[in-house]
Amino acid sequence: MPNKNLSNLLDSAQTAQRIPVKNLSPVTSSGKIHIREQKGQLQQLRTGINGLFLALFFLLPFISYEGRQAILFDLSQQQFIFFGTTLWPQDFTILAWVFITAAFLLFFITVFWGRIWCGYLCPQTSWSFIYVWIETRIEGSRNKRYALDKAPWSVDKLKKRLLKHIAWATIALFTGCGFIAYFVPARDLYLDIFSFGASFWVTAWVWFFAICTYLNAGWMREQMCLHCCPYARFQSAMFDANTKTVTYDASRGETRGPRKRNEPSSLGDCVDCNLCVEVCPTGIDIRNGLQYECINCGACVDACNQTMNKFGYPANLISYTSENSLAGKAEPFYESYKFLAYGIAALIMVSVIAVDIYNRNSIELNVLRDRQSLYRETVDDNIENSFTLKIRNKTQQTRLYRIYVSGSNAYQLVGEANLTIKPGEQLDYPVTVLAKPELLAGTRNEITFTVAEQHNYSQISQQSSFFAPI
Repeated sequence: MPNKNLSNLLDSAQTAQRIPVKNLSPVTSSGKIHIREQKGQLQQLRTGINGLFLALFFLLPFISYEGRQAILFDLSQQQFIFFGTTLWPQDFTILAWVFITAAFLLFFITVFWGRIWCGYLCPQTSWSFIYVWIETRIEGSRNKRYALDKAPWSVDKLKKRLLKHIAWATIALFTGCGFIAYFVPARDLYLDIFSFGASFWVTAWVWFFAICTYLNAGWMREQMCLHCCPYARFQSAMFDANTKTVTYDASRGETRGPRKRNEPSSLGDCVDCNLCVEVCPTGIDIRNGLQYECINCGACVDACNQTMNKFGYPANLISYTSENSLAGKAEPFYESYKFLAYGIAALIMVSVIAVDIYNRNSIELNVLRDRQSLYRETVDDNIENSFTLKIRNKTQQTRLYRIYVSGSNAYQLVGEANLTIKPGEQLDYPVTVLAKPELLAGTRNEITFTVAEQHNYSQISQQSSFFAPI
């Protein structure tokens, strides 16, 4: 009997400790989040940035420079063309430094504005909002879409769903073309794809990225942000007390509760309208505090300010603010060790890129000796060695070059020393070098080949060995 009373007492205590959970997430029974369309200053800013980003994404491949596509990853020729500069595989360390620098700049911005990249510039967010916009135009508002999901299949429902998915697929196909246009000539790609004249591999890659876009933006959406994106998991490690992120002012908003307009209330400013949840693309309730799912898009800020304006309350119950700001503290951001660390790291990376670009040469030279014989003696008792010079013109213009040989001995180059090399071409040029045996210091002598661009200061040198008899 005492054991039974103890068990009942424990059950009662556990029941008393349970926190009631109110399901505020606008999720259908199928698990899909239906976003309420929201307007406001931040959404106008986000739409403008997304529009600029999309315009650049689709139009950049059509920009020409010096008669060629300005930006092109030419995989068949193993070169990356960027506005007159050609990067070859051996130059891709520059791209690596660029990506590393971009990462540190992202971390640097995150210290101040949190996950702002995700809300305003991330392609996943941009395309998801485009797909939601199309869905809203065809199927109606959030409530209508929710009702359409629950409604039995009919001709009207089939028509709306078919039209929506056709629009999604069209956007996805153009997106696939837009991405591949950076790898094959853009002016021919669209015509070849839509006239079914493209090669198998080009068509396959276009459709691969089209399918990825269709699935990511149309079906997965917030699942990519919640479960697939690694940035969502580690971005909180970069936050500090001065990081401005979308935050609910609980001291002002609680205790929340509904009320009528222009009616005195002892409650907090939050009227529990739930709009901040309904407009959230990841379906969270920002009033529960900082959450890794928040992408800082500002939709809840605009929705809350809209409600505050209707009730005559001050704006920014939900706003971009920091922990110190909420607490009334004013600490300079530049005193943060994270600010210094990421800032210094970004400056170092930019310096490395600058040095790498400065030291980059527009000529590539590789000297190969003739492996069949170390040396040959001529009829006039001179010694000759044969070499093959692999010279690459890394520019996008035809260049004139001159070959020089130098060393501790009087070397003489046999053959034509002036060369013309086409853009991006690698020329295998065999040369023969003569030397008088009495001027050679030993059996193995140093020799330097220099290839210099005429009418320019660009040149490159490489050492090799000149062999002679004992």
